[in-house]
Amino acid sequence: MGWRTPLIVILAGCAISLITFGPRSATGLFMQPVSEANGWGRDVFALAFAVQNLLWGLGQPIAGAVADRFGTLRVLCGGALLYAAGLVLMVYSTTPLTFNITVGVMIGFGLSGCSFNLVVAALGKLVPEDMRSLAFGAGTAAGSFGQFLFAPLGAGLIAGYGWPFALFVFAAAVLLVLPFSLALATAPASTTPVQGADAPQSLKHALSEAFAHRSYVLLVLGFFTCGFQLAFITAHLPAYLVDRGLSVQVGGWVIATIGLFNIVGSLTAGWAGNRMPKRYILAFLYFMRAASIAIFISVPLSTTTALLFAVSTGLTWLSTVPPTSGLVALMFGTRWLAMLFGFAFFSHQVGGFLGVWLGGLAFEMTGSYNLVWILSIAFGVASAIINLPIVEEPVKRQSASAMSASGASS
Repeated sequence: MGWRTPLIVILAGCAISLITFGPRSATGLFMQPVSEANGWGRDVFALAFAVQNLLWGLGQPIAGAVADRFGTLRVLCGGALLYAAGLVLMVYSTTPLTFNITVGVMIGFGLSGCSFNLVVAALGKLVPEDMRSLAFGAGTAAGSFGQFLFAPLGAGLIAGYGWPFALFVFAAAVLLVLPFSLALATAPASTTPVQGADAPQSLKHALSEAFAHRSYVLLVLGFFTCGFQLAFITAHLPAYLVDRGLSVQVGGWVIATIGLFNIVGSLTAGWAGNRMPKRYILAFLYFMRAASIAIFISVPLSTTTALLFAVSTGLTWLSTVPPTSGLVALMFGTRWLAMLFGFAFFSHQVGGFLGVWLGGLAFEMTGSYNLVWILSIAFGVASAIINLPIVEEPVKRQSASAMSASGASS
């Protein structure tokens, strides 16, 4: 790897996660000023953000397959350019259609090419196996630190200079992904050693193997809840707090606090992933997040209770990513890790689409977010249960000679 030591690779991956996740996590701060500037209801902004979540998830397995086949560098750079362009053009999107194209399509597909999902997959290929789980946790935690930095930065820029200027600053920051991506370049598939398997696999075989594997299907289904809860909170929590009498600055610091404490949660989950069953980690995280939401909506709202909710939510925020990606690598190896984790993330983003869209729809119809809060609790308990039967062992795969013999006999 030359100059790209494991430490350099991990630091560069953390920088990309920080830069790409930061602006996206501050999206909720723009809901009210953008809607007011264009005379929209919250449902317009929520739909565009929901489309972004969906297309981020839809593009993830495609971007992952391209990165697995041709290398990570081009995908990261292309995604960053599309992401930055979407942020700039968002300023000039004055109709719901153009807003959906920039915020939904451009940023959504841009994120699929340069976000922490690609970073996690690249780390899985480039760092030694004994450092892999901790690297996954570090890459995920860095995204949360980006949330901690960009949420108050966004709130300050919006208050001091206006929301268009804030978007220009965010776009310039995203372009920093280009130099950092050099450290995460992976070799094309033809020269990449296969880990966790006896022989190279085709894309078609990898997909059929994964979706016939019960534990992978359970993992994918459980990840839906993570997206539902995170996207709803990211998009609607700042407005929910303002509706209940708190300031927009409090909303920014709540989102920032979630990001700060997720650093602790993600690193802890990555560390624990090498020491205890990952399915138990996931079940615990989903259950604790559901319990945190139930308590939050049951007690009187104040700055203190909002920040306490941010702390408890932050500890479980993206902590599901290290054990989820670790289970995919454990079961199937790293050859198609970006693509297979991409399909799990697609489930995550389908949940995100529904969480954001239903939040906006419920508020416009009832003037309240109560229905979506209750769904978040129910989904959290369901995912905690779904993850418990997962079997943590490598998939049993035929050797190259056995597959050849089987093909010849048929």
